[in-house]
Amino acid sequence: MSRFHESIHGVYFDDLDPFEILHNARYLLLFERTIGQFWKRLGWGGTLDAQRNPDQFHLVRANTVEYLRPVMGVGEVRVRLEIQKLGRTSLTFRFRIMPLDQDLEYATGTRTIVRVDPESRRPVPWTS
Repeated sequence: MSRFHESIHGVYFDDLDPFEILHNARYLLLFERTIGQFWKRLGWGGTLDAQRNPDQFHLVRANTVEYLRPVMGVGEVRVRLEIQKLGRTSLTFRFRIMPLDQDLEYATGTRTIVRVDPESRRPVPWTS
């Protein structure tokens, strides 16, 4: 497995604000779609199955986004996901949104998730 996961996503007209810049809320949507593809690549996408993947029960604790330069107009972008930190009960992903042909960042961000017990919703340690 590579040290990062990368997905290509379309930027459509309805993703743009009145200035024809990717709307700020859409960056989190791109993060979400990339995480979904990452879990699917690992074989953990789809329905909840605690027997197959007891670690799938988690909640989002925090999202951060830093907007570095605008995504202008329709087209495509790459979203690179890396694991920044794995804690006892939490996991922090790092994101980079970039053009297809350059490693220059439009935006960076993080998402921290916390593994929880599916009934109590209280934090529990990750399995080995």
